[in-house]
Amino acid sequence: MSENEIKSIILLSGGLDSVVSLAIVREELNVTLALTFDYGQKSAAKEIEASKKIAKFYGLEHKVIKLDWLKEITHTALCSDKEVPTGDALKNEEDSAKSVWVPNRNGLFLNIAGAFADSENYTNIIIGANKEEAQTFPDNTQEFIERVNKEFEYSTRVHPQVTAPLINCDKIEIVRLALKHNAPLELLNSCYANTQKHCGKCESCVRLKRALKANNDTVYIKKLFEE
Repeated sequence: MSENEIKSIILLSGGLDSVVSLAIVREELNVTLALTFDYGQKSAAKEIEASKKIAKFYGLEHKVIKLDWLKEITHTALCSDKEVPTGDALKNEEDSAKSVWVPNRNGLFLNIAGAFADSENYTNIIIGANKEEAQTFPDNTQEFIERVNKEFEYSTRVHPQVTAPLINCDKIEIVRLALKHNAPLELLNSCYANTQKHCGKCESCVRLKRALKANNDTVYIKKLFEE
């Protein structure tokens, strides 16, 4: 790779935000590697399957990183026997966010991607951080991205740049971009639950379904959700 050549990694969960981020910047930032993380979450198998199909769709190398120890140190409802918040439980945003919080998840994922970048000369790391989730999850904010980039100035020789194409977008805008860029929404998995289709009740599903309805997209609502 020449000194000025761009080559990027995408953190690919198989959900809406990572898929749309990939669709937007894949050519401009030459995305060639997708990393998917298995930390024992209930939806791990579905996330891996979705990410594998999306990586194949875009012709990317795909690696699954297992983090078994992370499940052991967290009490999040995403991994444990606790119920994922639905219905009225979602109205208390602070409690809902706390129940699905995974310790240092985005920080950990980005630092692992940083190791790949430093080893293989990747210039950029793409993450699906966005304005809507930044309201309750601080590791989705612009400030967080800037701090990680500052860290990489010291912890890597390559100094990869963390890029969040959706940082100023809410879910309605993200779905609009997905449709504009022909993102393969039929392949995604944004659900916290381990069900055949999206459960339609967890926070992630509620956000996605609301955004699809706002964009008058009944096709993907039928494809992704149990009706």
